[in-house]
Formats: sequence, C-alpha cells, structure tokens
Amino acid sequence: MQKSVYHHIATTAASGQKMFGVLVDPDKQTVAELLQLVKRCNESAVDFFFVGGSIITKGDFNQTCRLIKENTSKPVIIFPGSPDQLSKYADAILFLSLISGRNPEFLIGHHVAATPKLQKLDLEIIPTGYLLVDCGTTTTAIYVSETNPIPHGNADIAATTALAGEYLGLRLTYIDGGSGAKKCISTEMIRRTREAISGPLIIGGGIRTPEAAMEIYKAGADIIIVGNAIEKNKGLITQIAEMKEKFNTLFQAKA
Repeated sequence: MQKSVYHHIATTAASGQKMFGVLVDPDKQTVAELLQLVKRCNESAVDFFFVGGSIITKGDFNQTCRLIKENTSKPVIIFPGSPDQLSKYADAILFLSLISGRNPEFLIGHHVAATPKLQKLDLEIIPTGYLLVDCGTTTTAIYVSETNPIPHGNADIAATTALAGEYLGLRLTYIDGGSGAKKCISTEMIRRTREAISGPLIIGGGIRTPEAAMEIYKAGADIIIVGNAIEKNKGLITQIAEMKEKFNTLFQAKA
C-alpha cells in the first residue's frame, strides 16, 4: 500500500464525510474471534482497523496485525501503547504525543525509544496529538501514563490543548476517554475542539450505541473509534457503520 493513509483521512474529512475505525486489542480475543471480527468489519462500512493496547500481557501484537492484514484490504493503523507495539504488517502508525499530560515519557521519551525500530519499517508515520479526558473512571491509559486527564466538562482546555498540538505540527488530534470509559467525550468538548483546529479530529472512549456515535459525528468528529464496546457486542460494528453511512448520505443530500 502506498503511504496515503493520512491523505485519505484528511481528504475525506475535508469533504465532510465521516469515518469509523475498530480498535483491536491483541489481549482481548482468540485467533478465531479475531478472524470473525475482521470478517464482520469487511462486510460493514468500517474504514480502518486500529491495533494497540495500554498493556499487552498475553496477546501477540505482530501476529494480530498480520492476521488482520492478510484478511482485509482496509488500512491497518497502529495505536501504540508502548514503543514495542510495532509491526511490519501495519500500514501506518499514530505517532502519539500525550499533550494533555506532563509525563515526558509520553510526550517524547517513548518516541525516541521507538525511532530506531521505526526506521527499519515501511510504516507511514502520522504525528498525532493525544488527549485523555476523565470520562468517569481511571482507565488503564490514565493509570499507565501517570497523567491527570482533562476534566470532562472543561471544553476550553481541550480545545486550547488541541490547537497547541496543531501549532507544534501534529497532524491529527485524538481525544479519548480510554478503554472502559463510563461515558463519551462531551459534545461540547468536541464542538469547541472542532472550532479550534483545522485538521482531522478522532474521538474514542465510551461509545456504546449508534445513537451516541451519531451525536459525536454531529458535534464535529471526523473519525470515531470503538473497541471495548465491540468486544462485548459485535453487532455494534454493523449498527455504527450503518449510522455512519446514513449520516454521510444525509450530508451529501444537503450539499
């Protein structure tokens, strides 16, 4: 695949069309379950596979990427929880800088550690500003990163932080409640951030219904990512994909 994942995201977002990504944690399924998941995504209007986890204890990251890549034509994007989560079988990696926190390891330290390995891989590297938000529980991402999340109701801090990241040259903004979040990122935070930045906006965490996905799309998200909820309800993949297609069709009709 040519190095065009970011170009596809940016041009699709600029056209007003919404995208949907499924997050796969290598710890959370067997090989058979993974292949069934990929099959369902292939049959639905899923745009991307994201692969990663805050901590991987028993799963095989490289094998997970390989199995997905061998069974789909959709882009496989690494959403890394550590410098070890790399694979030649992916198409791209979100080079995440946790700009909502002040832990130097997650701002630049892990990036330095990963760079020698990345130089040997043919991955499209997408600099991404990553913001963690308090969505009702201390998620694994918050615990592992040892950072304070942005308060759920403080839309201004999120918007300003995202804009600072864009000023630093980060090409994507990803606002996340983390795996197991009790509630979604607020629509007000999404709206304020969308008004502040010009690049594509990704939202994840706490999305458990197609109705919630629709509200997040309406608020200004370009991509929504769902992982934990899909592990419990595979049918949600089809439901959110259909909701996304409905949104895009309505948008085209109004354009």
